[in-house]
Amino acid sequence: MNLTVLSFVGFTLFVAIYAWLKTRKENLDSEDGYFLGGRSLTGVVIAGSMIMTNISTEHLVGMNGSSYKNGFVIVAWEVTSALALIVAALYFVPRYLKMGLTTIPQYLENRFDAGIRSMVAFFLLVSFAITLLPIVLYTGAINLESLFNVSEVLGVSQEQGLWYTVLAVGGLGSIYAIFGGLKAVAVSDTINGYGLLLAGLMVPLIALFMIGDGNPLTGMEKVFEHSPEKFNVVGAKDSVLPFSTLFTGLIINQLYFWCMNQTIVQRALGAKNLKEAQKGLLYTGVLKLLVPFIIVLPGVIGYYYFGDSMYDQQDMVYPELVKKVLPVGLTGVFAAVIMGAVLSTFNSVLNSASTIFSIDIYKRLIKPSASSSHLVKAGKLSATVLAITSILAAPMVANAPEGLFQLLQQLNGIFFIPIASIMLAGFFTKWVTPLAAKVALVTGLAFYVLTTFILAIDIHFVHIWGIEFVLNVLIMFLVSHFGPKVVRSNVPSLESIIPTTRWKHARLLSAILVIITVVIYILLGNI
Repeated sequence: MNLTVLSFVGFTLFVAIYAWLKTRKENLDSEDGYFLGGRSLTGVVIAGSMIMTNISTEHLVGMNGSSYKNGFVIVAWEVTSALALIVAALYFVPRYLKMGLTTIPQYLENRFDAGIRSMVAFFLLVSFAITLLPIVLYTGAINLESLFNVSEVLGVSQEQGLWYTVLAVGGLGSIYAIFGGLKAVAVSDTINGYGLLLAGLMVPLIALFMIGDGNPLTGMEKVFEHSPEKFNVVGAKDSVLPFSTLFTGLIINQLYFWCMNQTIVQRALGAKNLKEAQKGLLYTGVLKLLVPFIIVLPGVIGYYYFGDSMYDQQDMVYPELVKKVLPVGLTGVFAAVIMGAVLSTFNSVLNSASTIFSIDIYKRLIKPSASSSHLVKAGKLSATVLAITSILAAPMVANAPEGLFQLLQQLNGIFFIPIASIMLAGFFTKWVTPLAAKVALVTGLAFYVLTTFILAIDIHFVHIWGIEFVLNVLIMFLVSHFGPKVVRSNVPSLESIIPTTRWKHARLLSAILVIITVVIYILLGNI
């Protein structure tokens, strides 16, 4: 245990000190300096930060728990992300950078009006507080409690141990986000991101070495022969993720998450130029194709080891597998990477939330005359409040019936799909009016909550996303056609703040990512 703790503390301190050295000379009193890292981020840093913002313990714990139970069908969440990142790199982000945006809601005011900007900003803050942040903290606490036996060390119950772990992780993550701004978040994410890839790949690799008596290929063969059905990527109609969902709601969700989600896109908005932004987005696409080896394969290996014995505790499969296969010295480093995964997503969301509150709410609705440094202080205060509320809400997400990852996706649908529908309408039509966008935003949200959580109709929630999107488009058409004809289709052409020359290899790498994605489904679709 001493070696585990020592390696954990050592790696955690290294990341913190490195991030401090890299950012100590940054001007964190300006809007660009604090919220966008001084618009100085490179492709490698953007990719590392994006992958760590996206992948946290809700993936390590939740997706591996889901793959233990459901197999490789859930890989669709990851490999289709590469396609959405291509769209972000080639279409959306070049336009965002030419507009000089700091937040996504800024675009909505330019295209529609100030009212829709305020509504979306408010919805995003609520979604951070009640969905993503509590689940990230709780899954992180599960992992750390399992690896360090916090409750035993402190002599308290497991529930109390989880609470203390949530408090510790939430407090440390808040310090990064509140005092360091986006640059500190992105730099620490880069180290933790590539650390997660290495440490995360070690878990299945060592397990396969052990299963195959020194030969990982033999180990993979044994795992496959034990349960070949777990390797099929094409989900049946009654599975946790039917294949048909790829063509309904899943594509809308992926477009929103990678092209319009403030927490993700903010890294690209902080790029030093468009070339680096496109590199960062497409490098992230490459990493997303490697991610299933970290957050899907270990769950299937867990099924080889544990059989059906943990079906009622699927979110404990990954921590138990880590303890089973990793040597003691590496457990501490892995725990530090787990901590980094939690911190990266937690502090990234806090940074994005503070950006939205300061730029889209405080500066416009509370104090329009606020100076740049005053906005930064308002952002820090809002991040502090959000951190406290998410820490208090974290234990409430325990015991999700289909696992924590599935719960997160269901909750995300409340906000993601309505916002995606009006964003896409803004980009691809000139006739949708501000009133139509507002009506669609509210009715779409109400429709999803009613059908998924109140009536609980027997349709997969991802299909409901698709139905909701079509409903929103229909509502926007009807309200635009029969309602007031005030349209703001000409987005103000702001002077670009950074160079916007495209990366010459963007289309080539995009084509390669498309081919790899298709090949994955061809090879694993007939198992």
